[in-house]
Amino acid sequence: MSEAPDPEVVELASRIFDLARQGDAEALAAYVDAGVPANLANDKGDSLVMLAAYHGHAGAVTALLARGADADRANDRGQTPLAGAVFKGEDGVIRALLDGGADPEAGTPSAVDTARMFGKTDLLELFGAR
Repeated sequence: MSEAPDPEVVELASRIFDLARQGDAEALAAYVDAGVPANLANDKGDSLVMLAAYHGHAGAVTALLARGADADRANDRGQTPLAGAVFKGEDGVIRALLDGGADPEAGTPSAVDTARMFGKTDLLELFGAR
């Protein structure tokens, strides 16, 4: 039988996930520098990078990637931050993720698949896909 999570830890994690959604790169960097895992994920498998990317915060994405976060970490549905950024049309985030080593072919659907689905030929060219 597992123990119930410490309410203070849950509250802190919730605050950190909110910082990712809000794009507070400085606060996120400080928490990760203080020991919060760069790949911290919520109960749906959404990492801090995923949340920052989906909400359009390139600076937060860059700060997290610089601290070792995985650019290709998929959530529980197989979605990657890059595919989410393509879906949302977040060009700055797409570039930040690519600069951080994101693989356009990773995930289901991949960023390439998502770009094809929405006819984003400029992104397909950027990804080197046909």
